[in-house]
Amino acid sequence: MSTKSGYIGSLSPEYALLGLLAQQPAHGYNLHQRLVEELGQIWHISQSQVYNILKRLEARGDITGTLQEQEKLPSRLFYRLTPSGQARFDTWLATPTGNSVRAIRVEFLNRLYFTSQRGQQATDALVDAQFNATLKGLARLQDMLGELPPEQVFNRLGLELRLTQLTSILEWLEKCRTLATLEAD
Repeated sequence: MSTKSGYIGSLSPEYALLGLLAQQPAHGYNLHQRLVEELGQIWHISQSQVYNILKRLEARGDITGTLQEQEKLPSRLFYRLTPSGQARFDTWLATPTGNSVRAIRVEFLNRLYFTSQRGQQATDALVDAQFNATLKGLARLQDMLGELPPEQVFNRLGLELRLTQLTSILEWLEKCRTLATLEAD
């Protein structure tokens, strides 16, 4: 999805599923379990939602499912990432996250999770890029606030709230550098 700011973003767990499949092929139940265990504070998703997303990803050609026979159990689909799915995931991983609190909480954290598995240098670059993008967003909002007349109280309050949130996010991004380093060790 394109947005006004020009970045491609998605607040859908489909990129998390693509990322998990980039790590290793899996069946739907296993993917749901990993989402809950590893990214459960980011995504609250039911198993049926995972299967619906997997069907959509397969229809788009990002993944392929192979029926896997099981002794004394029903067959199940085992999913693999396709080259086009890998390219789509890699493009998403390299795309900046917007400056909304929700985008950073969901999209950036997803990127940080998968980037941290590519090493400290990639993690540092991602956090630095988000820090710089957030600084630019903060400066833009400060300029907007400076241009608002004092009588526009609620517009000013709205911008002040957003400024406070972005300032808090900058502090949090500093913590991300430390935590991502500890996780990588």
